[in-house]
Amino acid sequence: MLGGTVNPQSSALGLNVLVLNRHYLAIRVINVKRAFSLLFRELAEVVHVDQGRYVSYDFDDWRELSELAKQFEPHAHDWIRTVRFDIAVPRIIRLAIYDRLPKQEVKFNRRNLYARDSSRCQYCGHRYSTTELSLDHIIPRSQNGPTTWENVVCACLKCNIKKGGRTPEQAHMKLIRAAAKPKRNPCISIKLADDRYASWKAFLDNAYWSVELK
Repeated sequence: MLGGTVNPQSSALGLNVLVLNRHYLAIRVINVKRAFSLLFRELAEVVHVDQGRYVSYDFDDWRELSELAKQFEPHAHDWIRTVRFDIAVPRIIRLAIYDRLPKQEVKFNRRNLYARDSSRCQYCGHRYSTTELSLDHIIPRSQNGPTTWENVVCACLKCNIKKGGRTPEQAHMKLIRAAAKPKRNPCISIKLADDRYASWKAFLDNAYWSVELK
């Protein structure tokens, strides 16, 4: 189905699709190819925003809608080009029979720590590339500080060296904000900064639901 070429301007296969369970609860994020596989096998349907309302489409209906969109609003979508037709990339799909709720645990790892802190040093407040950031224990491990969400922050190399094996108070430094465990996967917040994923927000506003990137 997706054997054609991809429009290089849209890089459509590099986009993500939000997956809802049967009860419209967000459960994960998947790639475009996986989303179309589920749609084509009738295991999911597209959930699309139409004049402020969420409307559902099966694969055939979404293909027909894509033909109209290609004529009247081609720049409003990203496109997949197949041998026989072009089809718009959906932003949200809903699984037909899946009822389970997502796991609530946010993984404690380097990627999520960088995302939580927006790649900013939590002492000087400047944004850095990940290669220029280190992870700092607020209460140093030498003082029995734990390796937890509440005690690890991003720090630039200069601030980390300045702080050394001391607490911020001992080093006369101050955190720009308190460290805390995210209520949902912090990488999702990065996606929401892209206008293409604005339709996700209604399903992610309730921080009770933790969406895990796959």
